[in-house]
Formats: sequence, structure tokens, C-alpha cells
Amino acid sequence: MRIDKYLWCIRIFKTRSIATLACKKGQVKIDAKNIKPSKELYGDELILVRKNQINYQIKVLDLPTSRIGAKLVDIYRKDVTPLEEIEKTALLKFSKDHYRKRGTGRPTKKERRDIDNYQDDTINE
Repeated sequence: MRIDKYLWCIRIFKTRSIATLACKKGQVKIDAKNIKPSKELYGDELILVRKNQINYQIKVLDLPTSRIGAKLVDIYRKDVTPLEEIEKTALLKFSKDHYRKRGTGRPTKKERRDIDNYQDDTINE
């Protein structure tokens, strides 16, 4: 089975074309080597997938014949991603909350005063 089709079948990517694009960009690796979307996949291989700034590690257990339901995914793959990688999601979430959201418009009067006071403090130091 092709690697792009496998990643689509086990629901790592929403569409097969997104899986193909990820392979072409080098976000999918086997044995730390970039691979083509047409790479044939066999059993007992470790796949590294970079998605949403996290490096997932997936061990191939079996090859499905077609796309499967979400409840059956664990039959065909084992997630061996280290906990440190999973904890990155929490850190990314907190870091995104710190900054102003894009498209929220101009700063309010209070926010503008805070910005001016901060700039004045850094200049005077």
C-alpha cells in the first residue's frame, strides 16, 4: 500500500491529496529519510509525521484494505509518540493566548496607554 493512502486510511490526514502534499514537503519520514508519496509500505515500519508543529511517531501494525472508521484505527497502527511531543500542544495553546488575535481591530484606549507606557519604560532604561 502507498504511504499517502495509508495515512489517509488511518485518518492522519483528512484527504489523500493532503497526505500526498505532506509527503512531498518532507513532513513524512521513514527511518529519518524523506519519502515520496508512492513509497510502498509494508508491516512493522516506524513513520514520523510532522503535523501541527508536533512530530508524531506511528508504528504500522497492519495494512487496511480501504479507509476505516475512527474506532478501528488502533487495529492498524500504534501511536508511539513521546509524551514531550504531546505536551507541546499545551505550550502552544498558552503561547497563542498571550498575543492579540489577528483581526480584532485597533487597540482600545486602555491597551494603547499600556503600549505607550511600556515603550516609554523601555526607552528610559
